[in-house]
Amino acid sequence: MNKPGQADSEEIASLREGVRLGKSKALGALFERHRPRLRRMVLLRLDRRAQGRIDASDVIQDAFLEATRRLEAYLEDPRMPFYLWLRFLTAQKLLQLHRRHLGVEARDAGREISLYRGTMPGATSAALAEQLVSRQSSPSQAAIQVEMKARLQEALDAMDPDDREVLALRQFEGLTNRQAAAILGLGEAAASQRYVRSLQRLKRAFEALERGKTPRGP
Repeated sequence: MNKPGQADSEEIASLREGVRLGKSKALGALFERHRPRLRRMVLLRLDRRAQGRIDASDVIQDAFLEATRRLEAYLEDPRMPFYLWLRFLTAQKLLQLHRRHLGVEARDAGREISLYRGTMPGATSAALAEQLVSRQSSPSQAAIQVEMKARLQEALDAMDPDDREVLALRQFEGLTNRQAAAILGLGEAAASQRYVRSLQRLKRAFEALERGKTPRGP
C-alpha cells in the first residue's frame, strides 16, 4: 500500500504528465477517485436550512470546474496535498452557496474553520449524529434512531468546536492527524489530544444511551 505522501506525489506526477500531453482526462479520473470522500465532506457540512436548495452533487461539480480552471497554477506550486486542494475548493464552493442561499444567516451556518488562510464550514452536530446513528442501528429501528440522534446531537453540541471538528476529520473523512492539524491550524500533538478527548466524550455518550440517560458532563 502506498503511503499518503507517496500516493499524493504520484497523483501530482500523473496530472503534470496529463497537462504536458494535453490530456484533460487525468484530472477527471483523479477527481472521480476522490468524489465519495468529497461528497461525504459536503454532507457533513451542509447547513440543514439550505437542504432542498443546495445539492451535494452540484457543489462537487462546481468544484471540479474550478479545479480544472486552476489546475496549472496549482501544479506550478502545490503547497498542499492534491486531495486537500480538491477538498478546499469543494468547501469554498459550499461556503459560497451557504452565503448565497442563507444571506446574513450564513454567519450562523456552522463555525468556519481555516485551511491555509482560507475558510470553510465546520461539520454540523446534526450531520455527525446522523452518521453515528446510521452506524449503530438498522433502518427498522426508526424510533430508536430518533432518540439516539437527539441525544448524540446534544452531546456533540456540548463539545469544544475544535474537538467536534477533529472528530469529523479523522473519524468520518478519514484524514490523517497531520492533515487534521493543518486544517485546524493546530500542532499535531494538540490535534491528537483533541481527537482522543472527542472519542472519550463520544464513548460516554453511548454509555449514557445504554443506561437510558442523556449524556452530559465535560
